Amino acid sequence: MHVNSLKLIDFRNYKSAEIELSPMTNLIYGNNAQGKTNLLEAVYMFAQGRSHRARSDKELIRFGALFAMLDITFEDSERSHSAKMRIKREKSGKKAIWINSVPINKLSRLMSYLNVVMFSPEDLELVKGSPAFRRHFIDSALSQIYPKYLVELSDYGKALMQKNSLLKQLHSSGKKHDEMLSVWNMTLAGKGALIMKHRSNFLELLGEYAKNIQSEISGEDLDVTYAPSVKSGEEMTEEIFLEKLEAYQPHEIEFGSSLSGIQRDDMKITINGREARLYGSQGQQRTAALAIKIAQAEYIRHIRDEYPVLLLDDIMSELDINRRLYLSQRIRDKQVLITTTDTDIVKSTAETKLFRVNGGEIEV
Repeated sequence: MHVNSLKLIDFRNYKSAEIELSPMTNLIYGNNAQGKTNLLEAVYMFAQGRSHRARSDKELIRFGALFAMLDITFEDSERSHSAKMRIKREKSGKKAIWINSVPINKLSRLMSYLNVVMFSPEDLELVKGSPAFRRHFIDSALSQIYPKYLVELSDYGKALMQKNSLLKQLHSSGKKHDEMLSVWNMTLAGKGALIMKHRSNFLELLGEYAKNIQSEISGEDLDVTYAPSVKSGEEMTEEIFLEKLEAYQPHEIEFGSSLSGIQRDDMKITINGREARLYGSQGQQRTAALAIKIAQAEYIRHIRDEYPVLLLDDIMSELDINRRLYLSQRIRDKQVLITTTDTDIVKSTAETKLFRVNGGEIEV
């Protein structure tokens, strides 16, 4: 899988830009705040349907412009694809997306066409950050591969919002019961059991890859495991999930909010048997984060039988020489887009294409 071309109009700081990419290494270099990461962000948009860093789509539109346009061509092992995205500034406006000239009305229909893995300095939060950051990583990774997962996750979120609204009302009124709570619990149990199964299977295989990679880099023992909020001594089913939710109901009414469910899941990371978040050194945490991201690429290859496009956002400067060399070996035969300010690693070869970015202008 690789991206062939990218065209931007009024996206971030680019008034107009168009580039043809190498199927191997693409090195995007220049000073800070010139627009290097914006190119990676544009590619990421077609994999996830949203930015990895913007809170609102409006942030993606160049200052003074009414809309932004993104065009991309890419290919997988079966065929070539084209995609287009139009982002409006209007308050009521939504993104318009086309895949192979066909309008896409739901985000879940966009997923799985283009697979990417983003590496960035923020990946350290996978180890030392909040459970919410790790859940987002899991959900983003799974949504790329299984579009129905995103639908189940969205449906779960809507049901949870309705349940929490009802719990807040019951808490305020002093009432101890409402039949609608059982209705929402049934919906959450059905969706939640499916989501838990996906998360468990994903982290089981991801953990195997990450364990091997960490061992190759540092010789340390890395364990990445699923830490669900709703626990069971057997395989989770809708019936067991519902039973667990119902058991929490009196406490939830008293508290005025949901206390259990997939929205409280986590990913446990240990190094040599000790929790990495609390006891890992900066170097150990960084290696674990790198191992997990490489493992994500290996997981996608396992499912899709081809590697995703790798987006490396200024991480080479964050790695020591050993980790840098290891990563370079792992990405050698894959398409990769690398941003850097370190001109010492800027070298032109038959398999490397160079792009110098300066103030929203690209020089090839």
